[in-house]
Amino acid sequence: MTMPPLPGPFWLVGCGNMAGAMLARWLDCGIDRSRLTVIRPSGQPVAEGVRVLTAYPEGEAPALVMLGTKPQKLNEVAPGLSPILNAETVLISIMAGVEQASLKARFPAVRTIVKAMPNTPVRLGKGVINLYSDGGEAEARSLVAGLMGALGRVEWFEDEPQFQAAGILTGAGPAFLFRYIDALAKAGAAIGLDAAQAARLAEAMVEGAAALAAAEEESPHQLAERVASPGGTTRAGLNVLDADEALNRLVQVTLEASLRRSHQMAEAARARE
Repeated sequence: MTMPPLPGPFWLVGCGNMAGAMLARWLDCGIDRSRLTVIRPSGQPVAEGVRVLTAYPEGEAPALVMLGTKPQKLNEVAPGLSPILNAETVLISIMAGVEQASLKARFPAVRTIVKAMPNTPVRLGKGVINLYSDGGEAEARSLVAGLMGALGRVEWFEDEPQFQAAGILTGAGPAFLFRYIDALAKAGAAIGLDAAQAARLAEAMVEGAAALAAAEEESPHQLAERVASPGGTTRAGLNVLDADEALNRLVQVTLEASLRRSHQMAEAARARE
């Protein structure tokens, strides 16, 4: 994947698990390290050739800034950062639950603010990155899309509530899938397999099944039906999952719980304005 050229300094404010995964992939894709600066209180190095500071560099105006801190840290970050940014700065936020209006209130000079919700497979270039912006310059939005395209599949949303819902599905979704893989492995051990072998088999099976689902025109439901012969072993297991819509209901209430928490976080950010 070819990286778009950076128009100037690119600051990563915070570099936790998600921002770190994004950075690692960008580095693998050949991003210009000389234009990168990670700003984190710990000052801990991230990669060879990438400048790491504990405070904003003086006398430098960033072309791009990505906010990768926890949402609760927004009011700690904004007062020092906002005066440095200008109308030409492109601001990207990956802070879950922080609405566009809350970002605009804290960074009023910035013309282009893009909310991004990536997920952890971005590290392999297999992520899903949802994007939302209610305005901004077309060239700036294109630059953000190019950066995110190196990380995986990019989806733009024109409606912020839909962006928020999509973020739950794809952002939190990997954690739910990891739990299911773990459950499959434990169940395999429970029916007689070696635990380590069951884990390997579950991981390989999910990888292959996901690749097949992405490649086929048939829906995942149809693919499951194709595997399940009448009266066979697969059908016996599907009957358990399908009874009273058990699996569908479980997944729905799981996503609803995460979405409620996202709304609570957005409300908390508004209250701190």
